Amino acid sequence: MKVHQILNIFIITTIFVLQINGCLCINHNSTDASLAFSPAVATWYGPETGYGSGGACGLDNDVANAPYYGLIAAGNQNIFKHGSGCGTCYQIRCKKHPSCSGNPITVTITDECPGACNNQPFHFDLSGKAFGYLAKHGQDYTLRKRGIIDVEYQRVPCHYKANIVFKIDIGSNPYYLAFAVENVNLDGDLAYVTIKPSNANWIPMKQSWGATWNVGIPIGTKGPYTVTITTIESRRSVTAYNVIPANWAPGKRYYSNVNF
Repeated sequence: MKVHQILNIFIITTIFVLQINGCLCINHNSTDASLAFSPAVATWYGPETGYGSGGACGLDNDVANAPYYGLIAAGNQNIFKHGSGCGTCYQIRCKKHPSCSGNPITVTITDECPGACNNQPFHFDLSGKAFGYLAKHGQDYTLRKRGIIDVEYQRVPCHYKANIVFKIDIGSNPYYLAFAVENVNLDGDLAYVTIKPSNANWIPMKQSWGATWNVGIPIGTKGPYTVTITTIESRRSVTAYNVIPANWAPGKRYYSNVNF
């Protein structure tokens, strides 16, 4: 049998199979996940094994504790996004330097990296602890000496083994309530926050900065307060019923029993 005849038979057989099965049986779910990574740079700040800061997002020193454990980063404007990037999660890995492990770590954006960080399109300023996790075992000091390194990143859902927490801002008073929203799963970000007193309708809150939102308390309204948050990316909402008590106090944390 001639070669062109064999090819014709193969083509006809393939078309017949496709007509029956409707596909060529390619597994679209087997795409290499590494294709989702994009280039960026990373630096580190604070002590070598420090936990970093949550200042620009309103998380303060909470980043040292569960569920963040210091695996956090400050981002430049393309990441921080004037505060709307607070709470988002990213996988970061480094592969180019010999001290890099190549394994991804997951960090939460809890602060802003201003100024020169915007000289690059995407710049992650990691806590000392998080930066060290990019290195091979025992080579974190060598990697830190590089100062700035090339990395790869991708946005990923946040997965905390904790429920959403509302931390009352110390500037709050009986007529003004502000709080930071922490531990938000999946998108991690906040598009809308609304609050409902026990004796009034829903009141929209305004973003103060980062993950901190505020509202003027109308005279005559009282707690406990129910809070609904809505995320930016997926526009999903979750409601924490009666999460803030009537006798709330500045600086206190109130733990919900919900998350995404």
